[in-house]
Amino acid sequence: MTAMPFTLIAGPCVIENRDLVLSIAEHVSEICSRLGIHYIFKASFDKANRSSGKSFRGPGPDQGLTILAEVRERFGVPVLTDIHESHQAVSAAEVVDVLQIPAFLCRQSDLLEAAAKAVAGTDKVVNVKKGQFLAPWDMAQVVNKMNDFGLDPASGRLWLTERGTCFGYNTLVVDGRSFPQLQALGCPVIFDATHAVQQPGGRGTSTGGQREFVAPLARAAVAVGVDGLFMETHPDPDNALSDGPNMVPLHRLDALLQQLLAIRAAVAEGVAVSTL
Repeated sequence: MTAMPFTLIAGPCVIENRDLVLSIAEHVSEICSRLGIHYIFKASFDKANRSSGKSFRGPGPDQGLTILAEVRERFGVPVLTDIHESHQAVSAAEVVDVLQIPAFLCRQSDLLEAAAKAVAGTDKVVNVKKGQFLAPWDMAQVVNKMNDFGLDPASGRLWLTERGTCFGYNTLVVDGRSFPQLQALGCPVIFDATHAVQQPGGRGTSTGGQREFVAPLARAAVAVGVDGLFMETHPDPDNALSDGPNMVPLHRLDALLQQLLAIRAAVAEGVAVSTL
């Protein structure tokens, strides 16, 4: 498997409106271009898994994919979005570069198969988030399924994302051993630093979060050697329509990324020295 460049997947949790999406994409793409980070814009056209049936879900696939296509064209960056239903795979793959399988759906065979077939014959990617209820080694069966469906993990086009594991009620915990364990399955590994600090259902009718722990967890993951980071960001997280409590304030993203690059460089230098 060819090593992938250090990658940042970042954007708002959900497409709230076109102007916000374009503003965030422009801001983050400028930062990543300046810092030399491979950037993938992300946003969901539908958040099907919400605590309350009254929660905002997004504009839906038609309008949402149109906005994502505009991001791709205007800023020249790849885009990623979630799919929740098998029938969404083909239409989404016509627009985006990365199809994402949500953590709660990572064992849904029909959805995995639809995603694998939708990207067949292209250089597009499927990113499968590890379920909060799974051990890292349990993802071997997901990898095996995708291989059976025609997406060879050795191609580098099947990514696995760690986003924490259930720990009691309304809490997630990240086990740093999971990163090398997931990488041993032969796929690039992404760390979702913002969903890892979620408190699922922690506010009763909505999910809580502890965004103050995003930076330390991201630093630890980069030190361990992940291939990329997933971070949701928003100019006003406290008033975001989804996942605000765990999102990185947009104005803090630049400094955090510079710090993470410094850690990555220090680790690379240490590895080089240790192999002399």
